[in-house]
Amino acid sequence: MMAIPIAILDCDLLLHGRGHKTLDRFDIETVSDEFLLTTFGFPREFIYYLVELLRDSLTRRTQRSRAISPDVQILAALGFYTSGSFQSKMGDAIGISQASMSRCVTNVTKALIEKSAEFIGFTRDDSTKQQSKEEFYRVAGIPNVIGVVDCAHIAIKAPNAEDSSYVNKKGFHSINCQIVCDARGLLQYAETHWPGSLQDELIFKQSSLWKYFEEQEKHEGWLLGDTCYPLKKWLMTPVQNPETPADYRYNLAHTSTHEIVDRTFRAIQTRFRCLDGSKGYLQYSPDKCANIILACCVLHNVSLQSGLDAWTFERTEAKDQSDEVTEHPDTVDSEAHRIRQELILNHFS
Repeated sequence: MMAIPIAILDCDLLLHGRGHKTLDRFDIETVSDEFLLTTFGFPREFIYYLVELLRDSLTRRTQRSRAISPDVQILAALGFYTSGSFQSKMGDAIGISQASMSRCVTNVTKALIEKSAEFIGFTRDDSTKQQSKEEFYRVAGIPNVIGVVDCAHIAIKAPNAEDSSYVNKKGFHSINCQIVCDARGLLQYAETHWPGSLQDELIFKQSSLWKYFEEQEKHEGWLLGDTCYPLKKWLMTPVQNPETPADYRYNLAHTSTHEIVDRTFRAIQTRFRCLDGSKGYLQYSPDKCANIILACCVLHNVSLQSGLDAWTFERTEAKDQSDEVTEHPDTVDSEAHRIRQELILNHFS
């Protein structure tokens, strides 16, 4: 593999015609694998792959400015996504200014979002669908599962004093993100723009996910959702008032399988520490925060499809669901209820 020479530039001066490229160069081949992993969050070969994947898009974005190469832009953005540190600190690691660092993050974020449809989606290949169902079945014995769905909050700074739509029920400003993943933690769907005040069920019913499944005449399987979600023919939820041993066994299997989506959220937040509230809130507008979150989701999938482990950096604490139970007494879908009862009878009795 050829070395990728990365020039250290005073990009602000260069952009305004008052500076020149320095004599120092950052050569990725001269640093250790450990340095790349600890500084930028990913191994060497993955960084090479990402450079090739995004090179054309990043070149288009910077061709007028003569400024930062795609290589440096990607390292800068990876450093920001994975460190959770302020941009100036990460910029110092590769010798670019905070303003240039900000442009790098913006450019790479947009380039990754352009790839979202390529890397995030429900598979249309029959053999892959069947393999995914088998992987879910091996978790706890629930057949025909095609994905698990849930929401999670990413903390952001307050947009302005008057806007309370982003204040969630725990009292901090956030974006509520809804995702679906498979048994490996690969994202099949991600919407990352919902204001934190919106409840999971309302997001679900307004989302493209709802429309996608409601418009299908025939369902090849079902999603699993927790008690925040309504029981549907294509979405199985826990039995809220279990009465039989089979009900309890089904609920236990449902919890074990649904936990995969919570593990995936924790893994994403741990790998991309800019999304981890313990490191501080995302200091951008809601729209830009939503873009950064989606870019990290794309990176998560790109890394999995490149052979990296989804759970490498996973946090171990479980998601707090103590205040998330929602009753749906008036919205029971009788056909969905019949399907769930049949599932319980055939597989958990």
